[in-house]
Amino acid sequence: MSHAATDIIHSEHRSMAAVLHGLLYFSRRINAGRPAPDYKVLRHMLYYIDVFPERFHHPKEDEYLFAKLRHRTRDAEDIVSRLEKDHARGEDKIRALMQGVIRMECGGGAYGKEFAALVEDYAQFHWRHMGLEEDIILPLADRTLTEEDWGEIDAAFSGNADPLVGIEAKNGFDELFRRIVTLAPPPIGVGPETAISE
Repeated sequence: MSHAATDIIHSEHRSMAAVLHGLLYFSRRINAGRPAPDYKVLRHMLYYIDVFPERFHHPKEDEYLFAKLRHRTRDAEDIVSRLEKDHARGEDKIRALMQGVIRMECGGGAYGKEFAALVEDYAQFHWRHMGLEEDIILPLADRTLTEEDWGEIDAAFSGNADPLVGIEAKNGFDELFRRIVTLAPPPIGVGPETAISE
């Protein structure tokens, strides 16, 4: 059975994956000695993966989806604990990425390889994390949780449960995503080719 929260989680994962693919594209170009994009593009991308997962997406997973699963079953306790630790570790990894961009912007190409390595590490970390949620947690939740559980989870992910991360916040993230697409040059976005720093 499909639930609103499941569809929203998949959709939010796709948005985060799109930004991550953009970061990987640019970091690999930089690592190969090609010009970096305008640093504004990289800062917007990092701001998105910092704020959207950490303040909008992960808190709802922790407070609603994971909590309900723990209440109904112990079958995924190890994985849920690992995902919660990932949520905490992700903040440190994002800070390292932000510092990497600053070093690269101030110090030039000498820091390009370091930044590319940080992006690759974060991307692999995030793919694994999303894979566990989509391949194990969501199917288990579908089999285990009650319709009452899903009603609360659906309401939370639809933006109705917490006014701090409600519809206005979601609209703000949607606008930030549109801005990234507008600023980034092809093939990531529709921005001008001049967004590449020669």
